[in-house]
Amino acid sequence: MPFSSASADTAAQLELRWSAFDKALALAGFALDGQLISANAKFQALLHLTPADLVGLQHAQLCPAGLVQTPEYDAMWQSLCAGHEFSGVVERVGSDGNHRWLEALYAPVRDKQGVVTHIMMVATDVTQSKRTELARQDHLWRLSLVADSTDAAILITDSNSRVVYSNGGCQRMFGWTLSEIQDHKSLELLAQQTPVELFERVRADLRRGIPVEMEEVVTGKGGRRYWGKIICNPVMDAQGKWAYTVLVLLDITKTKIHEVLHHRALQAMSHDLPLMRVLEVVCEEVERVAPEVCASILQVDEQGLLHPLASPSLPFSYSSQLDGVAIGPTVGSCGTAAWRKEPVLVTDIETDPLWADFKALIRPLGYKVCWSTPILQKDGKVLGTFAFYYKENGPFVASSFHQQLVEACTDLCALAMEREQARQRIKELAYYDALTGLPNRRLLETQIAQLLDTAQQTGQYVAILYLDLDRFKNINDSFGHADGDALLREVAARIRNLVRSGGVAGRLHGDEFVVASLLDAEEKVSSLIERWQAHLMRPLQLPQAQVDLSVCVGVAMYPQDGNVITSLLYRAEMAMHQAKSGGTGRVGFFSLSLSRAAEERLALEIALREALQTGGLELYYQPQIELAVGRLHGLEALARWQHPTLGTIPPDRFIPLAEECGLIGALSRWVLEQACGQLAQWRREGLAVPAVAVNLSASNFHNLELPTLVEQILERHGLQPSDLYVELTESTLLEDHSSTLQTIERLHDLGVRLSLDDFGTGYSSLSYLRRLPITELKLDRSFVADLEHAPMARSLSAAILGIGTSLGLTVVAEGVETVAQKDILQAQGYPVVQGYWFAKPMPPQALPAWMAEQGMNRAQQV
Repeated sequence: MPFSSASADTAAQLELRWSAFDKALALAGFALDGQLISANAKFQALLHLTPADLVGLQHAQLCPAGLVQTPEYDAMWQSLCAGHEFSGVVERVGSDGNHRWLEALYAPVRDKQGVVTHIMMVATDVTQSKRTELARQDHLWRLSLVADSTDAAILITDSNSRVVYSNGGCQRMFGWTLSEIQDHKSLELLAQQTPVELFERVRADLRRGIPVEMEEVVTGKGGRRYWGKIICNPVMDAQGKWAYTVLVLLDITKTKIHEVLHHRALQAMSHDLPLMRVLEVVCEEVERVAPEVCASILQVDEQGLLHPLASPSLPFSYSSQLDGVAIGPTVGSCGTAAWRKEPVLVTDIETDPLWADFKALIRPLGYKVCWSTPILQKDGKVLGTFAFYYKENGPFVASSFHQQLVEACTDLCALAMEREQARQRIKELAYYDALTGLPNRRLLETQIAQLLDTAQQTGQYVAILYLDLDRFKNINDSFGHADGDALLREVAARIRNLVRSGGVAGRLHGDEFVVASLLDAEEKVSSLIERWQAHLMRPLQLPQAQVDLSVCVGVAMYPQDGNVITSLLYRAEMAMHQAKSGGTGRVGFFSLSLSRAAEERLALEIALREALQTGGLELYYQPQIELAVGRLHGLEALARWQHPTLGTIPPDRFIPLAEECGLIGALSRWVLEQACGQLAQWRREGLAVPAVAVNLSASNFHNLELPTLVEQILERHGLQPSDLYVELTESTLLEDHSSTLQTIERLHDLGVRLSLDDFGTGYSSLSYLRRLPITELKLDRSFVADLEHAPMARSLSAAILGIGTSLGLTVVAEGVETVAQKDILQAQGYPVVQGYWFAKPMPPQALPAWMAEQGMNRAQQV
């Protein structure tokens, strides 16, 4: 309805128009200054305007604040006032603050003279559709953000395969913007090396609505190449026709390189091909996918020298010139890369100083660029180099694609080279001694067999020298295993140096080596031995001390001493043992008498092993008597061996044998078990046996598990640690083995009583008495034997008693065989004695009768 001061004529015209459109459209009139002069009910309802709101309302008040302040708004209103129409979708604000979207026409209204008098606005509400459109645009915008942020390249093409959309990932991957590739055919643009027939098959599948996946080498702007996975998804229209294709391209270069190269290389390795062939396969595959490069692989040896391994596209005349070249700071790309342990790129071989000494070699081949990368182990050690040669310097040099190739190839090369090293190591372990690098027995016997074949054909002789280092055990125990190993390695190096002049050598075990040499005459063996001894017996400097070496040598000759390798080695070993028994630095030659002695020893060793397994040994027990009261002090357990065919074998024969053949541990365990078990049995029978004493060898005290073994045996038989005496000799202490004192201390801590046997025969025993946890000294029988006739012996026995007593030790005199000896010892005050005068060693079943006869249970004086 009209509400302004406009003329009646104008108001009538407006009323006519409003009545026609009032129900269908929102209508409003504005003066040229923007004041609202009329508005129908539709307009008022649309913007939630009340009659009061309409008075003095300006057009600008219906617009968003941000719009009114813009030059565009001013320009629009001036254009309307000048008589120009404006149409479009506009945003307006109601009195309730809600925004509405209107499809509006602004039309200037003229009077009869053609002068614009006011502006009419005709509008329809399109808020819902606009909001839907905005939501769709927002959705598309967000999708675009997601698409642009992904690493994948995304293209949308029409049914003619022409590009209509590309995301940011496409630009990042290939370097092209949408404007550069729009309307180009996508696959022909990217996969330039792909056959046309493949494209036709892809299009045929897409027309049928079938998605397609493929892996191809794709090319970007400037020729940059990738290995891409291309996923093509067809988009069909409402009629089911192919309208668009969404292509997703993923950079799978690294994965594909690894897949292809690893497959080829690992296949070659699995077929156990030589290292050079495996690496040739790597180079060939690289050159297939990157034909612009020439690949080359060099190996770096332990001395830092280069050796060609694979370069299928380089002539042999070039590669061979690099063989044996030392790596260094200016040795081309490869030698320098190995020296620096980092990649080296030379873009102009002709002028770069790194190639000064090598450019003449490469110039005829036309290569101008060389990029070399070191092949490294995990610990940083250089195994070799992997290089690309280029004939031109361009953007493809050291490109991302090539870098990924290099990364994959250096990993593969390292794997192949380390595998080859492992194979060689396995071979070395099978045929060479791990510590010294000398041939082991297996390889040595093969090499000696070749010498024997040669000698048989030429009528020559073969001398087998079996070498054993003197006092090696003492050196090893005194300075430690590290110095012992260093000594063996130095001896091996000396042997290796001398054997180069002829012959073969190897290490069998421990400190034992074998040398075999061809001789024209048998009598030359003496000069051979002298040369070897002089070479080996030079002083040797260890980290802790200088050592004077000496060597015992056993000699067996082919053909005199046999023609079978194992027999010759065995006989040379027998001769060595015979020489060693005579002292240090001795030489022994095999003889038949040695063979017989060795056979007897072997038979005795076999019998001893059998006796330990079948109970062929037994323990006898010799009483120890307290002189003052005639009471039983304890029993010493003594091993005895009565063989059914060999007869009685004395302890001084089978105990050293047990030491030599490694049975002493088993023998000592048996003695401990039997002695403790017998003591427990006597006590169950009511015999008052105070304790039992067991002799252990020096090697037993090297075993740190001995205290645990003793504890377990005592517990098993229900005995207390104080029920057991363990006797050790002064020689045990003189060895100064690192474990001996520790073992003694642990036995003492356990509560076992320790007795020092044969006291007075060692030159340094007194230095140990103050710090050893012993409870008993045993005067050696050699002093007792001379008591009746030698005043010096009596003085020494008295002195030893005084020493022991002053230290709070019990002193036992052993070997008492006469009443005179007994009387002297008793007069000197010896508290405990043992010997044949009191009782011979007896089997366990004889002890009860002997004790009853002596009245031991009544503590009768003897």
